[in-house]
Amino acid sequence: MSVSRIARLTYRWLAWLFVACVVVQFFLAGLGVFAGASNFELHRNWGYTFGYLLIVMVIAALVGRMPRAAWAAPLGVMVLFALQSVLVAFRTDAPMIAALHPVNAVAIFTASLWIARSSAAWQRGRAPETRSSASEPAPSEAS
Repeated sequence: MSVSRIARLTYRWLAWLFVACVVVQFFLAGLGVFAGASNFELHRNWGYTFGYLLIVMVIAALVGRMPRAAWAAPLGVMVLFALQSVLVAFRTDAPMIAALHPVNAVAIFTASLWIARSSAAWQRGRAPETRSSASEPAPSEAS
């Protein structure tokens, strides 16, 4: 098996692992809300820990010579990830801004799910199909 193929397969597994980590992160946030604020430290530490998967995904995408979206999308999620800490920092001075923290978490989940679902097509070296392109007939079928 080539290095490129291993990198593509690694990317796909990491993408789904990242989605699972985000789900765990939501659970840990709920634990902090419903089982006591002392549990938020676990939520914070877990977020800092699994964020490193994004760096490995970018490296795997580049080594695997995957499409631009395969390495650019995790970079975008890194920006959203960094924004999470910024939003928390506003909790005392601007709570209305800090309240965007869970909204941003939903954006992280949505983006990571899109990355994971697209990773199969990227692993094969194709762009993922969109709903509109999947329902349109191919040029040879139109006539």
